[in-house]
Order: sequence, then C-alpha cells, then structure tokens
Amino acid sequence: MTGPLEGVRIFDLTRILAGPSCTQILADLGAEVIKIERPGIGDDTRRFAPPFIRDADNNDTTESAYYLAVNRNKQSITLDLTQKAGQDIARKLIAKSDVLVENFKTGGLSKYGLGYDDLKDDFPHLVYCSITGFGHTGPYATRPGYDLLLQGMSGLMSCTGDPKGEPMKSAVPVADLMAGMYAAVGINAALRHKEITNEGQHIDIGMLDVMVAFSSVMGMNYLATGKLPERMGNAHPNIVPYQAFETADGNIILAVGNDGQYQRFCNFASIPELGTDPRYAKNSGRLAHRDELVMKIRAVIKEKPSNYWLEGLQKEGVSCGPINNLQQVFEDPQVIARGLKAEVEHPLTKGRPVSLLRSPLRLSKTPVKEPIAPPVIGSHTDSVLTDLLGFGRDEIDNLRELLACQEMERTSA
Repeated sequence: MTGPLEGVRIFDLTRILAGPSCTQILADLGAEVIKIERPGIGDDTRRFAPPFIRDADNNDTTESAYYLAVNRNKQSITLDLTQKAGQDIARKLIAKSDVLVENFKTGGLSKYGLGYDDLKDDFPHLVYCSITGFGHTGPYATRPGYDLLLQGMSGLMSCTGDPKGEPMKSAVPVADLMAGMYAAVGINAALRHKEITNEGQHIDIGMLDVMVAFSSVMGMNYLATGKLPERMGNAHPNIVPYQAFETADGNIILAVGNDGQYQRFCNFASIPELGTDPRYAKNSGRLAHRDELVMKIRAVIKEKPSNYWLEGLQKEGVSCGPINNLQQVFEDPQVIARGLKAEVEHPLTKGRPVSLLRSPLRLSKTPVKEPIAPPVIGSHTDSVLTDLLGFGRDEIDNLRELLACQEMERTSA
C-alpha cells in the first residue's frame, strides 16, 4: 500500500519550524519532499543545539534534536539560490514538482526570480504555498514573524498562565506548528483543485491569522460577550471542575465534562452533599460558585494519593488522568501500543538507532510512510540532479566548481 500523496513532488524551500513541519506532514503522507538547503550552512535548526543526537560511542554528532523533530522522510539537496546557476536548477526542479512551499519573508524570493508572480505564468500547474508571520497583505506584511511574537500578538499569552503571574507562552511552539498544519491542509485542498482543473494557485498562510483562528472558544467567548478572558492557570473558562489538583503524592487532572460525571465524582469522593447542593448540581451553578467549590474539592483530593483517584474515578466513568513527564509519556502502554516512537538508522551514529516521533495519522487504506531519518545536508544532491534532471557526473562536478568560484567572487567583492 502507498501513501495518499504518493506521486506528489514537493519543492521545499522552508527552514526553521513552521514550513518544515508542513512538509514533514506531506512527506509522512507519501509525497516526495526535496528540501533545498544553503551549501555549507543548511537549515538553521541544524545548529539549534544542544542537544545533538549521539553516536555509538556516545559522542555528539552534528545533527540537532530540534532539526530531527520536523524533517523525517525528506531528501536534502544543496543549492545556492543567490547564483544564476542555482536559480536555473531550481526552475528545472520546479517544472517537475507539483508544490512549492516557502517561508521566506514576504517578497524574499522575488530577488531570485522565484516568487509566485515570477513563476505562475511559466508553471500554471504549480501549487505555491507561502508561510509568513503576517501574510502577504496588510500593514505588517513585511515584518518577520517568530513563534513567541505571534503567541503574544494573538492574545494567547494574555489568557495563559497563573492569574497572579505574568502572561505565559505555550511550552510547545504552537504558532509554528499550527501554521504548518494549516498549510498542509491548504496544500491538500489546492491539490484537489489541481486534480480537477490542472490549475495551480497561491496559498498565503499568515501565522497571526492562524493564531487568531486558533483562539477558538476563547475568541468566541470574547466576541459573544465583549469581556476579556483572564488568565486562569489550569482551570477551564466554561466548565467546573476541570483543572489540575494536588494529591497526597503528586498532581492529577480532573476533567468533569457534564453534570452526571460531577455527581459520580462527589459520590466516589464521599462528598455527596456537594453533588446534591443546588448551588453546584448544574455546571452553570458551579461556574457561579467556582472559587468556593474548587477550594472544597482541593481539600478532599489532597487527602489521598494520585493512584487512588485515578483508578477509582476511571472505574466510575469520571474523566481524570496523570500529569506525565516525557519519560512517563514514552513508557505509557497506550503510547507504546500506538507506536508513537520509532527507531531508525542514521548515517552519523555508527549503527546506533535514533529515536524519532511518528506521525499520529492512521489511515486504513493508505497508511503513512514508515519513518526515515532526516537527511544529512546535501546527501541527495547528486541523485536528484541525476535522476530528475539527467545530469551526468562531469556536469555535476563542473557545476560544483562554477558555484564555488561564483561564491568566492561574491564574498571577496
């Protein structure tokens, strides 16, 4: 069985996180992703370290864990887009590609003749996806965008964190990763349009746009009421009790999703009077009396250890769970059963397997690709130039010499 995007070729001009996370999703789904990197430099995230992955002698390699997070199942070629020879090769590869994905600043590729307007007439079939901080229109269009900036500008940080503390970002770079997901969705929609019409188009992904959409229920709560959401720590703005609680030996999550679960929780916790109290019986009442109710629940839960609550409440059909660290996550039997960690070979580790994350997608007829280690910089340059463009050995060697000479002239000028 092949992946659903088998036969689709991606010309990948992305780096850092938002763009590579998008093209990794497409690669997992079976697309051929050709990652274009700067000679001798490569993707910036190769140097976002430590930590590096380690070899069989337990020595650091030159590959960062950060880079490995979003570059599995790709090929890497090095190409100097500042040189005409590099631009010519890029256009030849674009002619053989279905999709181009880039996350340069708005207009950044135009100086190389590789912007959407430069290519759309010559390659009308091309799906061209741009990922930027603020999109290609509006007063902020030319500004650079970084995950932390977008978390702040989108309002996410204003309603994240302890009520008495400072605004907090998410530990995971959600602006980058959500932009990558939306880009992948848009590309698949554009490929469907292309399948019907043989017509490409431009996809304009702005990370601020994505994060405003990501505000979801918080954004709608504000739009519906005009009231600014406040930071609530781990509490839920619309459901009580739905937050973290301290136990006798740790912490748990209690996520009471409806009035029936609340009644069962109260009975199991030996506080049936809180279940029948008219102030708390309905969620609307629990919201109105949040502080006093949560204080009473805290006192009860803190009396017993975590396992008492987790095992007992799960038997009662009350939603609850542990707060795991990452070691506990990867030792969790559910995570193991779903195969969310993969062991792969890597050319720099001297036979020592490298652990990677797997795609969470499970398709019964067109499964995702088995993980292959993210490529070493330029490791597919020769094979791509030979197999796709028909370059001979002498032609590749001459091209390398030409680009090296041009680079020396450029840097010495």
